[in-house]
Amino acid sequence: MSEQLRDFLRSRRAKITPADAGLTPHPGPRRVPGLRREEVAQLAGVSVDYYVRLERGRNLNVSESVLDAISRALQLNDLERTHLFTLAKPTRSRPRPLPPQRVRPGLQLVLDSLHHVPAIVLGRRMDVLAANRLACALYADFDALPPRSRNMARLIFLDDTVRGLYTDWEGAARGVVATLHLYAGRYPHDPALAELIGELSLRDQDFRRWWADHDVFERTHGVKQYHHPLVGELTLGYEAMTPVDDPEQTLGITTVEPGSPSEERLHLLASWTSPATVDG
Repeated sequence: MSEQLRDFLRSRRAKITPADAGLTPHPGPRRVPGLRREEVAQLAGVSVDYYVRLERGRNLNVSESVLDAISRALQLNDLERTHLFTLAKPTRSRPRPLPPQRVRPGLQLVLDSLHHVPAIVLGRRMDVLAANRLACALYADFDALPPRSRNMARLIFLDDTVRGLYTDWEGAARGVVATLHLYAGRYPHDPALAELIGELSLRDQDFRRWWADHDVFERTHGVKQYHHPLVGELTLGYEAMTPVDDPEQTLGITTVEPGSPSEERLHLLASWTSPATVDG
């Protein structure tokens, strides 16, 4: 956890120039791309030694007021601030194995009732726990994949067909990396996550480079552009909802503008992939 805290703080201060922070730059060359440690300490109102020890993970009794001051100094957004608090104040309990995840029957019924838009349930580290028929038609036939491959991060980076679906693949892929970083802060001792990060870092140089950026992102809603091999261009929104009693699962529902070409193409995709009926 101390390494994550160190790298996250370094990455945030590298993004801010003295001018951005309202400081007068010192004359002469600078050896860092953004703020120096002493400049962050000055802005946060703490001693340089205190900040250096914090960045090195040697001061895990840091107060919330100091973390707030550092958040302001580094101009963190709300999600980054929460991530900083998670990294700086890790749980003291002994790490326990994470139990297997299963979709609650009621949530599965919700998923199965959505016939006209793709819908998917994601679990830890973006594992695909369940998907309706249209989601399988849009992304991949998840049921036909080996369990280990039912993971959106693996598919977006390592599956050429899924990779080709996204008009802005880089934007989607960077969002995946930032989502995994947020999860890593919450579950630093998850061996399956460590395996996933190791595999993607080894097999994809973009993932390896973006992981070093330490950006964080939480899916809530948005719009994505797709190019599907069967129906062509699609502009689809998404809404991500987390059950109150299970924050480790997310129901992602795709939305489409009524009357739009994308709605027509989605209906076409649904008709082409619907189970054949037999007349009695």
